[in-house]
Amino acid sequence: MPPADDALILFLDRLGLSGLAEAMRAAAGSEALTPLAMFVHADVVVKVVMLGLLAASVLAWAIWAAKLLQLARARRSLTQGYRALAAQGRLDAPRTGRGPIARMRAAAVAEIAASEGLPDAGVKERVAIELARIEAGAARAMQSGVTAIGSVGSTAPFVGLFGTVWGIMNAFVGIAQSGSTSLAVVAPGIAEALMATAIGLVAAIPAVLLYNHLTRAIGGYRAMLGDAAALVERTLSRDLDRARHAPSAESPLHLVAE
Repeated sequence: MPPADDALILFLDRLGLSGLAEAMRAAAGSEALTPLAMFVHADVVVKVVMLGLLAASVLAWAIWAAKLLQLARARRSLTQGYRALAAQGRLDAPRTGRGPIARMRAAAVAEIAASEGLPDAGVKERVAIELARIEAGAARAMQSGVTAIGSVGSTAPFVGLFGTVWGIMNAFVGIAQSGSTSLAVVAPGIAEALMATAIGLVAAIPAVLLYNHLTRAIGGYRAMLGDAAALVERTLSRDLDRARHAPSAESPLHLVAE
């Protein structure tokens, strides 16, 4: 058994995957063309390609699961903040949480305080700019990591094809060295090489589906952020109108004096 295979089997033993390690030992001494035996007998470059594709597939699934949890938490927080603001009807009402809508409310209140005495139109415009910045930042944070899944889906077939081409090259070199064109000599090397393309497709097809699913889910989250920003702007407009039309403290005294 090549030293690289010994090192891989030892690594699997240390990870606690003794069953898989024993299966690899058995496959190394077997002549059957099982997937595990083909992997063990493949060239070291083809093995690296296969392992890399398997790792990329695991990474894509892990990112997808983590993003689903992150999206669920973000949606729940956004929904709670939206309902709270809609029920309170004022930006300066007590706020809870640290989600995007809480940052939007804080930015609007801060802009009102900083723009005291200035026209309402300018206040609304500056708040709209800040809300757009917060909305874009929240969407960008949710999008991070999703491009890795798309990269796996787009590049895995080509990486697998590289492993196949390399393996077939080695198979033909073996044929030339042995001087035999028997199918029994040619078939194992070609089968091992084609396995790299198969693993590439196994990694790419789910990655594309996961990427499309996350893209649609994040699109829905972006729409929720837009609704939250619109609610903050409507509440801001009502707060400014209330402040402008509120009776001043001096008006009743002035009327009494008259």
